[in-house]
Amino acid sequence: MTSDADFIRGLPKAELHLHIEGSLEPEQMFEFARRNKIALPFRTIEDVRAAYAFSNLQDFLDIYYQGAGALQTERDFHELAMAYFRRVAADGCRHVELFFDPQTHTGRGLPFSVAIDGLLSGMAEAEASLGVTSKLIMCFLRHLDEAAAFATLSAAEPYLDRIIAVGLDSSEVAHRPSKFAGAYKAAGERGLKRVAHAGEEGPPAYVWEALDILKVDRIDHGNRALEDLSLVERLARDGMTLTVCPLSNLKLCVVEDLKVHPIKRMLEFGLQATINSDDPAYFGGYLAENWILTAEAVHLSREHLIRLAKNSFTGSFLSPAEITTHLAAIDAYIASA
Repeated sequence: MTSDADFIRGLPKAELHLHIEGSLEPEQMFEFARRNKIALPFRTIEDVRAAYAFSNLQDFLDIYYQGAGALQTERDFHELAMAYFRRVAADGCRHVELFFDPQTHTGRGLPFSVAIDGLLSGMAEAEASLGVTSKLIMCFLRHLDEAAAFATLSAAEPYLDRIIAVGLDSSEVAHRPSKFAGAYKAAGERGLKRVAHAGEEGPPAYVWEALDILKVDRIDHGNRALEDLSLVERLARDGMTLTVCPLSNLKLCVVEDLKVHPIKRMLEFGLQATINSDDPAYFGGYLAENWILTAEAVHLSREHLIRLAKNSFTGSFLSPAEITTHLAAIDAYIASA
């Protein structure tokens, strides 16, 4: 029998919670900064890695936004995407639904088109050369106001046929989902799916708001939903997918030890949980590392792993026919493993 690590790497899976800017490795950050003649607030790659000692979400975001300043051209975004896709293709990933933060880039003077055109070309190359399909989710930064979200939605109009959903990320505490009710309603009217970060650092009430006010199709993170059993029952009854990020949770002190991560409890509650990498360059592991380290820490069985893999496709925004094909691939893999 193959080892659990080998089994996990070979298991067909999707990634549903990945911030593409969060896959910017220090070496790539320095290369882009050199090429674009951008001054970074770090002298060496070692200085960057030393800065990755976060105690909360805001500590991480401060570094994240500094690093994003190295991204200046379509070529940068294309290369960023391809570097990520090469890594997850080796992890058994067949499909990705990736987040990008246009306001992070337009806020420093880049045209909206620079980031999205570079990402779309990288996504097309990844499908052609690696066989990894992908869809793009445009996130609103929740520490900005709703008017900024509306402006971003307006700027995205020429690209809406290539954006599958809107999302909500950045600082969660003190920025309730309901702050963006109007922008989410407008996005839904334009045919976009809706997802939102909720219940990472924010309370269960934020998850309720994401469900009832933003009308989300998926919850990103959702850890703190387990504090409210009526919410757990609602999520299970509705088959709501949770895009959980174990190594991110550990790095940002959402959990104190991976051994107490709630992913196994989520599955036991009947929740449609998935495992994802969030911002892997900053949190110490891409998709397979999240699966492997978490499986070892909380003692996930192969049945748990298979369920997580199937959840990653049934919780995706792929068509029913595409989902059926991926589920069949999982069954074929299990039969041959």
